Amino acid sequence: MTTVIRRASRRAAPAPTGPPRLTFRQRLSRADVKWSPYLYIAPFFVVFGVVGLFPLLYTSYLSLFDRDLLDVDGAFVGFANYVELFADKQFWTALGNTFSIFVLSTVPQVVIAVLVAALLNTRLRAPTGWRVGVLLPYVVSLVAVGIIFANLFGTNYGLVNGLLETLGFDRIDWQGNRFASHLAIATMVNWRWTGYNALIVLAAMKAIPKEIHEAAMIDGARAVRRFVSVTLPLLRPTLIFVVVTSTIGGLQIFTEPKLFDAMPGSNNGGSSNQFQTITLYMYQTAFETQHLGYASAIAWVLFLVIIIVAVVNFLLTRRLATTGAEDDR
Repeated sequence: MTTVIRRASRRAAPAPTGPPRLTFRQRLSRADVKWSPYLYIAPFFVVFGVVGLFPLLYTSYLSLFDRDLLDVDGAFVGFANYVELFADKQFWTALGNTFSIFVLSTVPQVVIAVLVAALLNTRLRAPTGWRVGVLLPYVVSLVAVGIIFANLFGTNYGLVNGLLETLGFDRIDWQGNRFASHLAIATMVNWRWTGYNALIVLAAMKAIPKEIHEAAMIDGARAVRRFVSVTLPLLRPTLIFVVVTSTIGGLQIFTEPKLFDAMPGSNNGGSSNQFQTITLYMYQTAFETQHLGYASAIAWVLFLVIIIVAVVNFLLTRRLATTGAEDDR
C-alpha cells in the first residue's frame, strides 16, 4: 500500500520546468535591441577609419623612412627625419608664421563673433535675412575670396593702399612685409569665419531661459550689465567649443596664404617665406621636393602641436570659467 501511494505521489508531482523557450521572433527582437545601436553608428567609424585613422597611422609609418613621392621602397631611417626637422630653420620660420596668423585671426574672431551674436539677438527687422547675410562670407568660394583679398591688398593698385594714401599714410607692401602679410591673411580668415562662429554663439544665446534675464531686469541690471554678468557666464561652454575649433582650424591654415601669394605657381608663402605656414611647407616638401618621409614628419609634428595648443586652450578657458563661476557666487 505504501508503495502505491509513493508511486501516485510521484506521478502527481509536477515535473521541474526551465525557462520558456524563446521563439525565433523573440530572439530576433532581443538581438535587434542589443546590436542595432552598434550597427547605426558603425558607418561613422568605418568612414573615420578609412579616411581618418588609416592616413594618420600610415603617415606615422612613412615618417620613419627616407622615401620619395614616386619611390615604392624607402630606406628606414628611424627618427632621423624628426631630428633634421627640429634643426630646420625654415620649419621654425613656418611655425612662427603659423602662430602669428593664428593669434591675429582667432582672438579678434571670437570677440567679434560674440558681439555680432549679441546684435543679432536683439529685436531686428527681418532677423532671418541678417543671419543669412552674416553667413554669406562662409558660403562664398574660398578661391574667389583669395583672389578678391589679394587684389584689395595689392601694393600698387589695391583698394586698401588707396584708402591709406587718401588718409595721408604711405603705401604698405602687404605681400612683402612679414607682419603686414600676416595681418592681411588674418583679415581674410576673420571675414570668412566670424559669421559662422557668431551663429553658433547666437544659438547658445537663444537657449538661455528668458526668466534669468527677467530676474536680472527686476534687480535693476541694465543691458550691458546683463550681458556681462548673465549672458557671458552662460556662454562659457559654447565659447570653449568655438575657441578649440578655431585653434584647430587656425593652425591648419593653408588655402588663404596659398592664394594670397602673388607669385604664379609658388607655394612657398612669399619670396622669402614671410607668410609660409606649416601646411604650406609640408605641401612644398611633399609635392615639390618630393620628400614624402620628411613631409610626413612635418605632418605629425603639426598634429602634436595642434593637440597641445588645443588642450592648453581648453584648460585655460575651463579655468577661467571655473574662476568666473566662483566669483559670481
